[in-house]
Amino acid sequence: MEDHPGTLFAVPQNDHSSAFDVATAVRRSEGGGLVAELDPGWDVGGGILNGGYLLSVAGRAAVLESPHEHPVAMSASYLRAGAGGPATLAVTPGPAGRTLAHSMVTLADDGGPLITVQATTATLTDAPSEYSRPMPEVPSPDECLDMAANAHLAAVPIQLPGLTQHVDSRLDPATAMWALGQPSEEPVLRAWVRLADGRRADPLSLLLFADVLPPTSFATGRMGWAPTVQLQVLVRAIPAPGWCLVEARASEVAGGWSDEDYRIWDSTGRLVAQSRQLARTAR
Repeated sequence: MEDHPGTLFAVPQNDHSSAFDVATAVRRSEGGGLVAELDPGWDVGGGILNGGYLLSVAGRAAVLESPHEHPVAMSASYLRAGAGGPATLAVTPGPAGRTLAHSMVTLADDGGPLITVQATTATLTDAPSEYSRPMPEVPSPDECLDMAANAHLAAVPIQLPGLTQHVDSRLDPATAMWALGQPSEEPVLRAWVRLADGRRADPLSLLLFADVLPPTSFATGRMGWAPTVQLQVLVRAIPAPGWCLVEARASEVAGGWSDEDYRIWDSTGRLVAQSRQLARTAR
């Protein structure tokens, strides 16, 4: 995107910007509105953009128009599938105070709105956790399955989406047997994740990680696209440097609908984000 006089970028635009920062950049146009260029390389197959990626773009817009630094609660409704190209963002401010601010964000492309988001922003601190369920015991990333590097060995056909080029994912062997032709009875996936270019995780990238794993139906052998209908993300803390562990678990699959609960821990074992989504079952 070209920088015009008076244009404000939500992230620095230079040779050292990460792929995530560039792909989720939001700028103020000469007319005063917010615009973005959606990157088709962050797809989940078939040119359809990842829901967490779209939410990260909306999160940048919410922070840009807020007196606070971080997205802490995002509730997104997905209206239709999105592809790459120019997009606009409308942020409608809501109540705001010293500790948090509310807004409504609409992300649209030439075909109309893609998602609407109820956003709450605040400034996260390093306050210690008073109580948290412990992180599950999972082998180190080096002992887990790198799906991008081993897709050709899978017992079932795996089409790697563009998202895998930007997010390094290492599946916990205990929840990866579906890739070897041995599906589980339980719809649970776990993986270590990080941005592939080494960019440190932060509250904005946690919005991406909250929708980064394959559908939990993959664990039970049911493959296919499972479009997200509604996604709620809570960002609880600023993650420490290093890998994040993501666990996705479905509790009910019925009538063509599925839920997924995510919990995300940083490299120190601290819970840094949670999410819950409603999706159509894989087809």
